[in-house]
Amino acid sequence: MTPEGKIKEKIRMVLETYRERGILYYYMPVPVGYGRSTLDYLGFICGYGFAIEAKAPGKKPSERQKAIIEDILDSGAPVFVIDDVASLTEFNDWCQLRVDLSRTNYRSDRYGAGVAD
Repeated sequence: MTPEGKIKEKIRMVLETYRERGILYYYMPVPVGYGRSTLDYLGFICGYGFAIEAKAPGKKPSERQKAIIEDILDSGAPVFVIDDVASLTEFNDWCQLRVDLSRTNYRSDRYGAGVAD
């Protein structure tokens, strides 16, 4: 497994912990040469959006990835560049804070208006 692959596996483990509780949705877009590029993961936890770019330890986002990160940050959503245990812990802590701030089991109805169970 590549160094970035090892980081992605650790990210997946954290994401699945929250997904299994029914409070997180994430998607890993697969580039096929059509449409816009994006980051490695797009997701939501307790109604809060986020994006993740996984990198091999010590590696930095490309110029194209930096532009996408800026677009996402401009929308108000956080972006996590994860390349080691410390940055993964920062993401997990952010997720846990979202869970702690969520006073009810937040769900969205099919029209996009948040409703509590």
